[in-house]
Amino acid sequence: MAFTVFVWYQSELSSLLANTGIVARAVLLILLFFSVFSWAVIFQKWRAFKAAHQQSRQFLKIFRQSTKLSEIRSSCQVLKATPLAELFLSGYREIENQAEYRENPGKPRIRSLDAVQRALQMAASAELTRLEQRLSWLATTGGVTPFIGLFGTVWGIIDAFQGLGAAGTASLRSVAPGIAEALITTAAGLFAAIPAVIAYNLFVQRIKEFGTLMDDFALEFLNMTERTFT
Repeated sequence: MAFTVFVWYQSELSSLLANTGIVARAVLLILLFFSVFSWAVIFQKWRAFKAAHQQSRQFLKIFRQSTKLSEIRSSCQVLKATPLAELFLSGYREIENQAEYRENPGKPRIRSLDAVQRALQMAASAELTRLEQRLSWLATTGGVTPFIGLFGTVWGIIDAFQGLGAAGTASLRSVAPGIAEALITTAAGLFAAIPAVIAYNLFVQRIKEFGTLMDDFALEFLNMTERTFT
């Protein structure tokens, strides 16, 4: 039964597409491009955020259990998906640049804890920018494609009424096929926009969570630096 309905729906959709005009077909191709690229972005970001979340948990466990910064640094080469690794490396490089060995060669000291904090802040900003890459495409798709579909619909209705005037008949039966063909572009626009808007909102929320996680990690890193090097 379900297969029969699918075959019927596919045949009806094919007939509607076959009867659309040049403008409507161009609109549908544009919407198809937006939809395909948006789904590619959605899958890519979903995989990236999933890996970042899993590796962030692993990195925090290593950071809190390790007693040497060199051990944590080596784990950054493996856990590259988490933004916390880059934060740690930025802070670690700043500590190395500032390290001074005074009375006790085994206990280096740093000159400025504020410089370490600034290095962490710059790294966090860079990581947030990296996480936000391609999200603007989803926002553009969600905001633009309904209007592109509406343009195709308006153009198709104009063609339908022009054909109605040329035929000289005024009946619902004569104008309904043209309007139905025109409305398909609106449906295509919504089909492209709705997943993009949902994914954009979900990803923005995940980025906010990563921002909070990086802020907390920066504070934890500064506490460790103050205890060890000042």
